[in-house]
Formats: sequence, C-alpha cells, structure tokens
Amino acid sequence: MTASAQPRQAELQRPPRVFAGYALDLDGTVYLGDALLPGAAETVARIRAAGSQLVFLTNNPLRSAASYARRLTGLGVPAAEAEVLTPLGVLTAYLRQRHPGAAVLTIAEPLVDETLAAAGITVTTEPAAAGVVVVSFDRTFSYAKLLLAYRAVRLFGAAIVATNPDPFCPSPDGGWPDCAAMLAAVEACTGARAEAMMGKPGDRMAAELLRRLGAEPGKVAIVGDRLSTDVTMSRTLGMISVLVLSGATTAGELARSPVRPDYVVEGIGQLLPDDPGSSPTNGSTR
Repeated sequence: MTASAQPRQAELQRPPRVFAGYALDLDGTVYLGDALLPGAAETVARIRAAGSQLVFLTNNPLRSAASYARRLTGLGVPAAEAEVLTPLGVLTAYLRQRHPGAAVLTIAEPLVDETLAAAGITVTTEPAAAGVVVVSFDRTFSYAKLLLAYRAVRLFGAAIVATNPDPFCPSPDGGWPDCAAMLAAVEACTGARAEAMMGKPGDRMAAELLRRLGAEPGKVAIVGDRLSTDVTMSRTLGMISVLVLSGATTAGELARSPVRPDYVVEGIGQLLPDDPGSSPTNGSTR
C-alpha cells in the first residue's frame, strides 16, 4: 500500500471490547492465499478463551465446510465443520424448497455438482431438462458452459440462482474473477436476472448465521473485508460491523463509499482490545 493510500488515522477505530459472538470472513480476513494474516491465530484463540460464539463465514464456494475446517486447522486455527458456513450450506435447502424436483444445470466446479447430487438433486447437462441454472465461482468457466446456460434460460425458461455476488476473490497475486463475473455473462446473454443469491449479504445465509450463533444480533460482530457483503449483512441483521483493510477493500474505496462500518482496523490482529482480560459485552457499542 502506498503512502497516499494509507488510511487516515481518524478512519481507524478498534473495537473497545470483546463481543458475545463473531462471524469471521475467511479470504482476505483470516488468511490470504495459503497463509494466515498477521494475528489471526492469536485473535481466534482469544475469542474462544473469552467464551464468545464463533462462526467462520465465507462466500467462497470452492471448498466444503469440512474442507475449510481442515484448512483452518492446518494453518493453525483449529475449527470444526459445524463452525463454517458457505453458500453451499444453504443452496441445497433453497433449491428443495423453491424448486422441488427440478433438475439443475451448473456453471460451477465439481464440488457444486457433488453437493447437489449428495442432497438428492438431479444435475443435468441438457438445457431442455434444466429447471434451474446455478452459477458459481468457476475457474473452468468456458464458452461451452455459457452456451448451455444460455439455452437453458433463454430457450427453456430455467431460473437462475447464484452462489455469491463477489466480483473477485482476494489472493496474494491480485485476485481471481469470482461468481459475479460468470453471472454477468449469463445475465447479459439471456436478458434474465438471478432470482436469488445464496451468499452474503443474502437473507438465506443471514438466517443460517443467526441460527448457528445463537446470540442476540446486537451483541455479535461481523468481521470482513468487503463493504458490499460483510458490512451490508451486518446492517441488515442489526449486528456490529468491523471492516479489515487486509483484503478486498482499500482505504481509498472506504473513503469514497457511502457504506460505513462501525469499526475499521488494518487487520484481524487489531480486532480485539489490548486488554487480554476484556470479557464479552452485554450490549452493542454503536
């Protein structure tokens, strides 16, 4: 980050106490690429030691919850599968409720197809048979996949459902085009719009987050690197928002945005107060 892009001191505000619950984003918040961000392991350990509820919340659909838990544990942040929430964790329930019995055509990597099939949902490559097109973060995206989705939606009336609204996924080399890029292509050629978004800040993931945390929203902090997902979801749920400047959002973008987080820190290492004896708060600090 250049000197001109450094956040003004007035923009940085560290939360003054430990909250009763935390929803921690992963990419750009807890880790970047294959490395933990500074202070991540220590911060998570302090959250657990304080007795706060904890959920790891990601819009990245490239891994299962179990895989994310193993990855976190391998990086030095012990985690259980039940503590990780991904868009795939709510996708199958949505499809069964909204489109029972419908076959699904996907623009996605194999994990999405495997997850749907394991839930008893038919996956097809035939546009005429598809009732739904699921669009996801897909590093194997191709014209052939786009053509199948186009035909399913434009010619046969399939609905569009997307896993997440992220335009890019943070990475050490500058980021990867994410689900929003694939979705934009499908929407552009079909003239249709996605009927639902599974990930943050969508209401389906929000409802599942509340269920898993089991804490009052005003006593829970969502910690992440995106204004459009993490901070927006916190506003929707009445939670406390903490933006980290270690991932997708730069200080300059924050300064220009009308979306304002409650707190802003350089990274997860500055999430908690200096006093290690701080205990979970009984109320919001906003």
